[in-house]
Amino acid sequence: MENFYTDNEALKFQLSHPLMRRIVDLKERDYADNNQFDDAPVDFEDAIDSYDRVLEIVGEITGEILAPNAEEVDRVGVRVENNAVVYAPGTQEAHEALTKAGLYGMSLPRRFGGLNFAYVPYVMAAEIVSRGDTAFANIWGLQDCAETLHEFASEEIQQAFLPRVNKGATCSMDLTEPDAGSDLQAVRLKASWDETSQCWRLNGVKRFITNGDADIKLVLARSEEGTTDARGLSYFVYDRAEGATTIRRVENKLGIHGSPTVELVFNNAPAKLVGERRFGLIKYVMSLMNGARLGVAAQAVGLSENACREAERYAAEREQFGKAIKHFPQVYEMLALSRAKTDVARALLYETCRFVDIYKALTLTSKERPLTAEEKTELKYYQKNADLYTPLLKLFATEFCNQVAYDAIQVHGGSGYMKDYPVERLYRDARITNIYEGTTQLQVVAAIRGVGNGQYLNMLREYDSKVAEHVTGYEQELEHLRALVARYEQALAKANAWGTTSETYDFHARRLVELAGYPIMGYVLLLDTLRNNRFARSLRVFLQFAEGETAKHAAIIETFEKDRETDYKY
Repeated sequence: MENFYTDNEALKFQLSHPLMRRIVDLKERDYADNNQFDDAPVDFEDAIDSYDRVLEIVGEITGEILAPNAEEVDRVGVRVENNAVVYAPGTQEAHEALTKAGLYGMSLPRRFGGLNFAYVPYVMAAEIVSRGDTAFANIWGLQDCAETLHEFASEEIQQAFLPRVNKGATCSMDLTEPDAGSDLQAVRLKASWDETSQCWRLNGVKRFITNGDADIKLVLARSEEGTTDARGLSYFVYDRAEGATTIRRVENKLGIHGSPTVELVFNNAPAKLVGERRFGLIKYVMSLMNGARLGVAAQAVGLSENACREAERYAAEREQFGKAIKHFPQVYEMLALSRAKTDVARALLYETCRFVDIYKALTLTSKERPLTAEEKTELKYYQKNADLYTPLLKLFATEFCNQVAYDAIQVHGGSGYMKDYPVERLYRDARITNIYEGTTQLQVVAAIRGVGNGQYLNMLREYDSKVAEHVTGYEQELEHLRALVARYEQALAKANAWGTTSETYDFHARRLVELAGYPIMGYVLLLDTLRNNRFARSLRVFLQFAEGETAKHAAIIETFEKDRETDYKY
């Protein structure tokens, strides 16, 4: 019996991080639920034990149902019957197993049937599920929509929708349209107030909607007549049981075949307003998108873990010229680098999750009582860091995921190109991760602010002060990191001379973001290594890789003549 949680020590290790006590204490509100709910923990150790046991169940379902069915799900895909999406049998089996185990709505409060789990174990479950079947991770991960309802919707809406999540109701966020992809402020789907029915009515088309036939749908729509920008958009929740949507088609995709992506027509669909009018995009969708980007990063790390293991297994079994191919330098370099990229992406994933956990918990606390001055400072610090790290995480985790899947096929050689081995499917599934929920290029747009205002540099200095006191045995690695930071500062000085609003600066934005990202990831992985030396090998391999990438990016910036980007224009 395979268990995708217990067979990966790196996951349980993240539950032992020193910040977890603060996270759990905040999430459990000093364990106030213990007198009301039988499953509520009595203290920190009890909460961590609950996380551990539930994740073991997730790992078991993933290992015994999701993973064995993944190939068939990819082959069968989804279909539409009577205006409803029908999952592949393996997808339905997994959905029913997770529902029966009471695992949906893990992070929701117990009064709604949830487990009140922190983001760290919830995202950990997403990583585990993604390793089993990347496509199913979209069905699992879109329960983030319930978090948005919990955070922003009225009590009436919460009571109507949130208890259904734990019972297996699926969710979707209906944002993009045929003429509004990444540019969401161009959304045109119309929301009109129906005085007779005392409800909002939605009319229009949504396209590329993941899990688009979901039971609970969060819909971005234009509620303000005569507007064309974000200020005219509001957010709505729609119940599929109303029967006012038509599935125009299911997209025929390169990968993630078990995840339905549909085009929908809203036909005078009755809906409820979430929060306040005009804040749909600038407040509610942005919050939801940040959560979704964490989910995609977890999806990418889970797929990377799967691809790594498939490559390692094949390289150990496949013999050429009288020995296993894992002993050939050109192969073991790919294996070691794939493992390092997976480990460092995971380290950044849970660092970001911890930031999100603390600021989200403090935000909820502020609705129950005034925060102390210290808590307000803490909230501001962790919210800033969460905003700073989310685009960085989404960028690196998904790009590394594609690279790891690519190298997994290369390790397999010609066999990897055949459907006989799962790496062919993993390669196709990986490709969407750096596209949806904001392309890599959009993550650069978000992350470059942290370069320009010096926040990434401040975090690097903060990490250095943390590491310096406890670095015994890893002095050389610390010097490597400091050299990366120095090269980043040197390139940044050249870029700043062009002016942060210049087209030349924007042309080099991705290089600047990556120059900041490599040492940040290196410091985070070094901090993990100082707690557990199982990551030492990955740390050393990653630093060698980061030095090469840093030298490449820095050299281009340092030798670039202003306005030379005109050579690239079309």
